[in-house]
Amino acid sequence: MLFSSLVFLFTFLPITLLVYYLVPRKVKNVVLLIASLIFYAWGEPVYIFLMLISILFNYFCGMDIALKAGRKSQVRSLIFTIVVNLFILGFFKYYGFIVTNLNAILPFYIPYRKLELPIGISFYTFQTLSYIIDVSRGNVDVQVNLIDFGTYVTMFPQLIAGPIVQYADVERQLRERKESLTKFGYGAWFFVMGLAKKVLLANTIGSIYENIAAMDGMSVVTAWLGCLAYTFQIYFDFSGYSDMAVGLGKMFGFEFMQNFNYPYISKSITEFWKRWHISLTSWFRDYVYIPLGGNRCSNVKHCFNLFVVWILTGVWHGANWTFIVWGLTYFILQFLEKKLIPIHKVGKWGHIYTMCCVVICWVIFRSESVMSAFHYIVKMFGIGVPFVDETSLLTLKGVGGLLVISVFACIPWKDSAIVNRVPKSVRYLLTQIGILVVFIVSILSIMNGNYSPFVYFNF
Repeated sequence: MLFSSLVFLFTFLPITLLVYYLVPRKVKNVVLLIASLIFYAWGEPVYIFLMLISILFNYFCGMDIALKAGRKSQVRSLIFTIVVNLFILGFFKYYGFIVTNLNAILPFYIPYRKLELPIGISFYTFQTLSYIIDVSRGNVDVQVNLIDFGTYVTMFPQLIAGPIVQYADVERQLRERKESLTKFGYGAWFFVMGLAKKVLLANTIGSIYENIAAMDGMSVVTAWLGCLAYTFQIYFDFSGYSDMAVGLGKMFGFEFMQNFNYPYISKSITEFWKRWHISLTSWFRDYVYIPLGGNRCSNVKHCFNLFVVWILTGVWHGANWTFIVWGLTYFILQFLEKKLIPIHKVGKWGHIYTMCCVVICWVIFRSESVMSAFHYIVKMFGIGVPFVDETSLLTLKGVGGLLVISVFACIPWKDSAIVNRVPKSVRYLLTQIGILVVFIVSILSIMNGNYSPFVYFNF
């Protein structure tokens, strides 16, 4: 079930909200848990059992780790729990990739059956790991209420594609949270704006890159138009989903982390990753980078720490060499920034440099193979292809306006001088009218069959 589907918007969500607000406080988490399991089972009826096993396993392991606090056996229990969680994730996500590569180098063939990836497994696995690790550190209390723990793992607003919610951030909210009309209104605003990002922008611009990448021949301009289209698509797609997740959380009284903070205005790669997929960056910082020593160590050790984080970031995104190369590329760029290139001194040129790097990295990220990414990037720099051709001019004419709109949608206008000149009462009225119009247009677009799955469902 997708947030941008009519069955979710006009059946599942209204019924869930109605029941949630009618029942007493003590059973609200029960409602959320049941609703979340139904939500997940709608698209993954088989893998719902895998999720239930994950809940029970981590619940009892958390109890065991808490009981062994201060003893050496706690470390063994922690390692065992982490290994089992990562094994389950690795089996479903990387089994086929590993066997395929082994078959390419071994003198014999290993038969295997391709497994469907359980939706959201990367996200909820990282959430359970955050809980287990924080319990072992003593940062949070062990959760003795199975319903509350199950609600944390399965919460449908952020279950499928994040943001990754660390247990420490919602520990108290699971027990006591306050719903209000104001919070609900803010939640509705977030949800509608996220829906518009997905339906009106991401879906519209998403097909451009695929059409261009399939061309036998292209010019430099066409190649850049294609990767710019994907640059905007993945941002509006993923940030749109995250906005909807944050909005839904507010409707049910929760406060989730903002997952995006206008990343395309960044002036360095380091800044970009402070603004893009913030929940994932925070997770790797708290549970990998800092435990390894962070930047408070020698240059060699710091380089190693960055390398580990970026390799894991690439691997987390998918079972393909492209993701590993993508992660390595960002490792090199960030290392150069931190150690060799004074990017903070180049001013506005830093933004141009950053966006060029990001766009090229998205080509690697999106490509089916490292070689196809290489061939595409070569064309972007004019090797063996003309600078402009008729196709590029026609493409630019057809999507130029959409690209301009996309650029403006990536800029924070809320606190700009232009917006602040408008009286507050007028801004409020225009905002309410705008939200209503955007919602209606988005619904009409969905009804017309303009559909595409969320990009990050694949991860």
